[in-house]
Parts: sequence; structure tokens; C-alpha cells
Amino acid sequence: MVANDEPPTRDNRDLGRRSDAPPAGASDEPGPARRAAQFLARTNSSGGAVKAAQAARRLLPDAPPPVSGDRASARLARLIAEAGADRPSAVRELGLASVQIWQALVRRGMRSDDRPVSATILFTDLVGFSTWALRVGDEQVLRLLAEVNEATREVVVRRGGKIVKHLGDGAMAVFADGTQAIEAGYEAICAVSALTIDGYRPQLRAGLHTGEPRAVGDDYLGVDVNIAARVAAAAGAGELLVSADTLAVADDDNYVKRRRRFKAKGVPSDLEVFSVIPRYSD
Repeated sequence: MVANDEPPTRDNRDLGRRSDAPPAGASDEPGPARRAAQFLARTNSSGGAVKAAQAARRLLPDAPPPVSGDRASARLARLIAEAGADRPSAVRELGLASVQIWQALVRRGMRSDDRPVSATILFTDLVGFSTWALRVGDEQVLRLLAEVNEATREVVVRRGGKIVKHLGDGAMAVFADGTQAIEAGYEAICAVSALTIDGYRPQLRAGLHTGEPRAVGDDYLGVDVNIAARVAAAAGAGELLVSADTLAVADDDNYVKRRRRFKAKGVPSDLEVFSVIPRYSD
């Protein structure tokens, strides 16, 4: 057999190369678009970026944004809040921030009809929350607030009330029925006390007053709103305080009540306030 001494041609060399092999000098480095996508993905899940976005949201009005109701902004807030709730994300936090700004602008642009309405006003807030919040990270704080807000919202809606706004670690709600308002205040306290966040059990307090606040857009203003807030602020952990005006529009026999000494700035000196526990029939 005679050896073929003919030097390999270009075609002969190509036969030994895999058809899918990259050309000589080609790089495996991703292109600019892919590098940008990878950078954004890392930034989105970065702890520093998430905390920065959370801090920015706390500076905006109505944090966290209301997720109850049928308004488009509330529905969008629910979708964003539920999307990837188990995975911290800067994009998610910025999305919620955008909804907060949207809701604030809508409220500011609403026409005020300044109508007095008969309503029972509920205020709630957490006792000792600030001390606990200083010891833990933002993630636990936000998780607690989300769970407290949801527990309160569920009770208020079930009892026929409406969440007006969230106030940091508390909420304001209104009811057309005083009896339902008392039940909601007590049940919200019980629902929140059943929560546990990393061994911490939050304690809610609540206060109720009935009057004729003025409806201004989605908000309520006036002396009666201030009185309800003062009544709530005087309650202890796990306690529901109710003004005599609210008891007057409810069935007095349905409650175990104890009169409380009460004095607050901007509140009528003759206002009577009671610590109340509902009697539930079998």
C-alpha cells in the first residue's frame, strides 16, 4: 500500500472538524444583552437592593398599600404582594411603591364632598411593636405587618366594615353597625394574638367611638375620628375600649363591660369609656 504524501487541503482539514464547534478565536463569554440580564437578576435578589427598596417604601404614604377592596390599584397591589411572596425581590418592592404613589395621587385628586355620615370608627395598633422592630430585621417586620393587616382586614370585612387606611402598625376602619364594630374590634385582637413571628406574639389594642365624621374622598375626618383614635390609644395590650356612644347603638346586654377612667386632650370631659368583652351565645 502506497502512502499518500499529498499535503492536506483546506477541504481535508475541514473533514476533521465538528460541524458545531465554534470557529477559531471564538469566546464563550456571554454577549452584552445576556450580561445585562444576569446583572439585573443578581441585583433584583440582592439583600442590599431589597432593603433599600423597602426603606424607600416606608417613606411613602400609606405603607403598606391597601390590598382590600375592588379598586384597580388594590387589585394590582394584591397581585404584586402575592407574586413571589416567599422570595425577596427589589422589583416587587418597587412595584408596591409605585402602587402606593398611585393611590396617594388618586386620593389627593378626589373631590371632597364633606358629607357628615353616621358611623362607628375603629382604630387599632400594636403594643410594644417599636421595641421589637428595633431588635429584628426588616424582613421580619414587613412579614409581621402583612400578617397583622391581613388578619385585621379579614375580620373587618366579615363584620361588614371597611378598612379606611393602614397607619404603620395599625389600621382605621368604619362600620355602619355599632354591634358589628364591637365584634370586629374584639375578634381582630384575638386573631392577631394568634400570630407568631419568629417566636414573637404581637398584641393588638383597639378603640371604638360612634359619631358623624365627614366623608372626604375615601377618608373620614372630624372630631369623632380624633375621639376614636384617643380611645384606642388608652387601651392596654389585648384590650378593646368602647365609648358610651358606641354602646348606645348596640345591645348593651351582649357585653361584659367595665368602666375605665379616661381623660385625653381634645376629648369631651364627660365622655364615658368602657373595657368591653362580647358575650357569644352558643
